[in-house]
Amino acid sequence: MEKVVEVIIGKCMGCHSCELACAVAHSKSKELVEAFNEEKTPYSRLILEMDEGDVIPFHCRHCEDAPCISVCPTNAMSRTDAESPVTLVDEKCIGCTACLLVCPFGVIQKKTEGDKLAKCDLCIERLEAGKEPACTEACPTGAIRFVSSERHSTDKRKETIRKYRVALTQTQEEAGA
Repeated sequence: MEKVVEVIIGKCMGCHSCELACAVAHSKSKELVEAFNEEKTPYSRLILEMDEGDVIPFHCRHCEDAPCISVCPTNAMSRTDAESPVTLVDEKCIGCTACLLVCPFGVIQKKTEGDKLAKCDLCIERLEAGKEPACTEACPTGAIRFVSSERHSTDKRKETIRKYRVALTQTQEEAGA
């Protein structure tokens, strides 16, 4: 995929704005106040996990060779082409949990209502309208960003250089001490 959702763990403050925006984006009304009054309560496809003081947003990574697509007996999991996100067609899902079992990131979850499953679809309706996924747009700290895969790689290389320089400086200081 040309663009990816990037998570910068240290920037997440656990405000849950991403989860709320995700739920509203997947609601029938697409409006915050109206979404709370809908017959079927909207829910987030993003999961916030706490670990050793860090809050870590988890979402579907839309794997190139997505195992969830391969194991789905009803073709409820699919993608239209290599550049599109992996989506789940609710009407085709039989709740067998095969996809949940093979997901390497643990981001496919049971819905709160019924036995169907749910996962991030990158807010496909928003993407088709030229917008970013709701979680990235709602994040006040920039902990969740929608960036080109090239920018992500460039940023990672720069981060590695900074870490290397810090480690090198510490090693030199320890050797001189």
